[in-house]
Amino acid sequence: MLLKLYQKSLQLAAHKRSKMFLAIVSFMESSFFPIPPDVMIVPMVIAKKNDYLKIFLIATFFSTLGGVLGYFIGSYFLDIGISVVKFYSYEDKVLTLRESLTKGTGFYIWFATLFLAGFTPLPFKVFTITSGMIGFNVFIFFFICLISRGLRFFIVSYLSFKFGNKFDKFMETTASKWFSILGILIVLVLSVIYFILK
Repeated sequence: MLLKLYQKSLQLAAHKRSKMFLAIVSFMESSFFPIPPDVMIVPMVIAKKNDYLKIFLIATFFSTLGGVLGYFIGSYFLDIGISVVKFYSYEDKVLTLRESLTKGTGFYIWFATLFLAGFTPLPFKVFTITSGMIGFNVFIFFFICLISRGLRFFIVSYLSFKFGNKFDKFMETTASKWFSILGILIVLVLSVIYFILK
């Protein structure tokens, strides 16, 4: 099923209304859809290089809005939210996070975790929904989504613009590994800054 969705996303990237479809996919992926916008961004930028900034902005804006939808699903539609979290087997982590919030350490942990989820191939919708479940500050949530998703999509768009088909092959083979390593490094840096300030 995931393979079919992936292939469909690639087909949408070649459509004459691809920007509209990118907006829809970016919005849905942040709250429930399993395929990330990157699979559309890369072929779209390769096909329309001069539009790479516009493509990055569309993906960022609508992904952030979709994150807000995920937040409100977690806040007001708990059954749906729990179903999505269970689908990705993250329910234990949500319970652990709730416990850490009651001890006063959860805010900083979640701040870093949410940024990591927005930037790496982790299932972002799990973290947007969980943010609503735990009552994370919605304004800080919006800011983190905007920055982390924007940073990720800018890198994908710019590298696609700069290196074209070579980057497309990189995305298919090793991108998730490098995004994960980079995301972990960012979280480590944020953690060090937190402990220094504390």
